[in-house]
Amino acid sequence: MPTAFDTYDLAGLTLSNRIVMAPMTRSRAYGDGATPTPLMATYYAQRAGAGLIVTEGIQPSVVGQGYPDTPGLHSDAQIDAWREVTDAVHQADGRIFAQLMHAGRIGHADLLPGDLTPVGPSEVAAEGTVYTHAGPRAYPVPHALTEAEILATVDDFAAAARNAMRAGFDGVELHGANGYLIHQFLAPSANRRTDAWGGPVGARIRFALEVVRAVVDAIGAEHVGIRLSPRMPFQSIVEPDAEDTYLALVREFDGLGLAYLHIAEAPGQRALTRAIREAYSGTVILNPDTMPAPTGPDAVALIENGLADLVSWGALFLANPDLPRRLAQGGPFAQADRSKAFGGDHRGYTDYPALVG
Repeated sequence: MPTAFDTYDLAGLTLSNRIVMAPMTRSRAYGDGATPTPLMATYYAQRAGAGLIVTEGIQPSVVGQGYPDTPGLHSDAQIDAWREVTDAVHQADGRIFAQLMHAGRIGHADLLPGDLTPVGPSEVAAEGTVYTHAGPRAYPVPHALTEAEILATVDDFAAAARNAMRAGFDGVELHGANGYLIHQFLAPSANRRTDAWGGPVGARIRFALEVVRAVVDAIGAEHVGIRLSPRMPFQSIVEPDAEDTYLALVREFDGLGLAYLHIAEAPGQRALTRAIREAYSGTVILNPDTMPAPTGPDAVALIENGLADLVSWGALFLANPDLPRRLAQGGPFAQADRSKAFGGDHRGYTDYPALVG
């Protein structure tokens, strides 16, 4: 029976354990042109004991940015800055994938240069507000992408994936979850198109498939994972036909030889998680539903019982940079100061101590 502390062969990449650091927005890309800083390199290197680190969401294009001070991978300066991060992680014997996240309709023109505005599959705004440096702003009605713009966006993902490999990442994770652009195309609440990119399941999954195929062609399937969150209601997402949608999608993925499928489990969706697990023959990483609490140490059992090959932890990694060691010995587990989760300096970021001895 496998355990969380066994090594794992991830499409030819040897992981020291099966504990994954989940992607978490930290909004500290203060370098010129949305570039990572040396402090970010320290942050990720501190957590290199994870079998795999998945970075915070990284925008593949300028218009893909949805929050203040988030990093990109669409310029030479960004590639150079990320190389310092990946070098630091590799020097600490870690493995790291870049999460490519296009926020789509989640964002605001105040966050974008010039006359750019958030985009989406349809002219349907999400409910709520987004934080900007000028304060909270209501989500705008996005510009509905034309077919030519959709294809250009697919190319942006592929270009960012190539940039990630130039920056020294071990691979990329495509963010198809939590109400961002790929998820928006999947969900009928956000995608009300009547062309070949919307409507029935086969059309709504097309954008996700085109992005995955383009990135696979760009850097190789063994370097590509994707994160999905079936029925996750974040960002005004409603998915009444989620089982049909995601089973159709993962069956298409199954023949591509991807590095992994990462499921962010929505509340009460364990049966759907099991169905996807059965439909997909490749590696499955699970970020389990434990709401309202963060994923705790007992999640290691999900590997032992076979529901997942690897498990990802988010919040627990914030305050416990040596989380795998703490999980192995049963604690102790520090609690994160969530008031310092987004933005700021080293406090609540790189100042959580590792265990001594």
